[in-house]
Amino acid sequence: MAFLFRVAMQVVGLSFSLLGWVLSIITMYLPHWKNLNLELNEMENWTLGLWQTCVIQEEVGRQCKDFDSFLALPAELRISRILMFLSNGLGFLGLLVSGFGLDCLKIGERQHELKKRLLILGGTLFWTAGIAALVPVSWVAYMTVQEFWDETVPEILPRWEFGEALFIGWFAGLSLLLGGCLLTCVACSSQAPLASGHYAVAETQCPYLENGTTDPKV
Repeated sequence: MAFLFRVAMQVVGLSFSLLGWVLSIITMYLPHWKNLNLELNEMENWTLGLWQTCVIQEEVGRQCKDFDSFLALPAELRISRILMFLSNGLGFLGLLVSGFGLDCLKIGERQHELKKRLLILGGTLFWTAGIAALVPVSWVAYMTVQEFWDETVPEILPRWEFGEALFIGWFAGLSLLLGGCLLTCVACSSQAPLASGHYAVAETQCPYLENGTTDPKV
């Protein structure tokens, strides 16, 4: 039962991490980090992402334009690009490393200590990937709130608001953190099955050692 529970928790942790990694990739490419609704023209909406800005009109549809220069972007968008790339890369490495550390795999099934280290390393990578995903979306959200309540901007001007990508990014980061936590906790709480097995064999074959003698008849 303990083995089945450990395997189940490993699969759950890896599933959360995989979900977070996929959502992190989606977050990075979605052009919906910020939304701008024009009160004067309700038929036109603007969206802003890390790579492009889009305008959505009912008659024309969606039209997007990529940013011309990386250096011309605001600081939060430049750093967000780097951190999201880092999150996706670390998440991919975490999937590879922790995948080989699962107990349900027949590969290296006798190398329990190695699998334990792989799970701990994979969990650490997922933790780092989750933090790298949470920082940019939280930073952009903070800057959006600051700009929204900026008293120096006239009230007649439209304000940027939270886009759908921010919420997906928060969920992605939390999923990566949860998956990494499960994998690390399961790996740290697991005992070496070979050591307990050897102890049981020795206890069965040598019960007379408890009497302090090597003679089984005593």
